[in-house]
Amino acid sequence: MHLADWHTYQVLTKRSVRMMEMLNHRLKTYQDNQHILWGVSVEDKKHGLPRVEHLRSIPKVTKFLSIEPLLEDLGEINLKGISWVIVGGESGPNARPMQIDWVLSIKEQCRSANIPFFFKQWGGVQKKKNGRMLNGRTYNEFPIVTMNEPAPLETRLGWIEQLESI
Repeated sequence: MHLADWHTYQVLTKRSVRMMEMLNHRLKTYQDNQHILWGVSVEDKKHGLPRVEHLRSIPKVTKFLSIEPLLEDLGEINLKGISWVIVGGESGPNARPMQIDWVLSIKEQCRSANIPFFFKQWGGVQKKKNGRMLNGRTYNEFPIVTMNEPAPLETRLGWIEQLESI
């Protein structure tokens, strides 16, 4: 990911403490890579919101929240330092319903903080049927990520050769 900086990467985890430790030590040299977005899953107040604080404590990195499946009203979220928010409902046979008020609250918090908001889906047993429209429109907002031009083909092939020899 570090070498192929003409792509945008999303690294998402529920293991926020582990990510925080790695980015503050072993992966510290990659904190300046703005094309790598580091995110945490947030599903509820008890487990999800503490992950946001872990993520916010990591310096420099581009941070995002994947709030899915959204299982309850999260209330006010501290979005300081967050660059992007994705929201979606749970899908599958035992999917728990998501309330529109929960989604609108997050959308309004993003608006107030000038953070791009992406509404992924309503979820449910038939997620395609339920769609991804929120109040009559889709929300496909993304953060602005600076990407570089691809490395020359010879350079990229050299990297592949090096990796294959490991």
